[in-house]
Amino acid sequence: MTARLDKDRLAGKFIVLEGPDGCGKTTQQAKLAAHLAGLGLEVVGCKDPGGTAIGERIRHVLLDYDLAEMNVRCEALLFMASRAQLVGEVIEPARRAGKCVVCSRFISSTCAYQGAAGSDIKDILQLGRIAVGPPETGWPDLTIVLDVPVEEGFRRTGRQPKHAGKNRRRHVPGQSDLFEGPPADAMEARPLEFHRKVRNLLLDLPTYYPRPVHIVDASRDVEHVHRQILEVIAGAAL
Repeated sequence: MTARLDKDRLAGKFIVLEGPDGCGKTTQQAKLAAHLAGLGLEVVGCKDPGGTAIGERIRHVLLDYDLAEMNVRCEALLFMASRAQLVGEVIEPARRAGKCVVCSRFISSTCAYQGAAGSDIKDILQLGRIAVGPPETGWPDLTIVLDVPVEEGFRRTGRQPKHAGKNRRRHVPGQSDLFEGPPADAMEARPLEFHRKVRNLLLDLPTYYPRPVHIVDASRDVEHVHRQILEVIAGAAL
């Protein structure tokens, strides 16, 4: 049975779908947006990083160049700059207009990916506050982490765990890893242990993130995961 959602309760809310590579964020974002629209809600879908003209320029810098020499703090600042523009240009106006915002990734991604690369989580959260404002206003009302084992995520994206960690000379694992469809050599360059750290930080997100987080088992089939997401939203204190 599909959970019943209250249209009025979701108006003006900001929901983020989060998770490691291969968890199904893109598919589930589309299904959730369609379901909410079917309730009569106006839905705004967005992506992080990017989602605005300025954000796409920043995304281009992060996606289309070798980041091996980029300082990890510089990388974090670029991601946060894209978010600042996304919140100011898209998310805040949509929420004020009573629309429901569904976004793929947000500050939670920086916590996981750059946290796995060695950045201090407290510093990342503070940087997030500077970029988008206090948690009570600029941050998501709800973050749903779609969890899959590292090996399953590799299988879904067509990679082999045995290749992880090879060809690493030009690649420094950081948040640049969370783009959809990066080159295969960059994918293989990420060590398996790095992926495991990312997953663990995402699973621990409810203990340190300043806004509500729920974990969903995304290893099941698409429809089952979709129903789980709707149940989480129905039961959340929004």
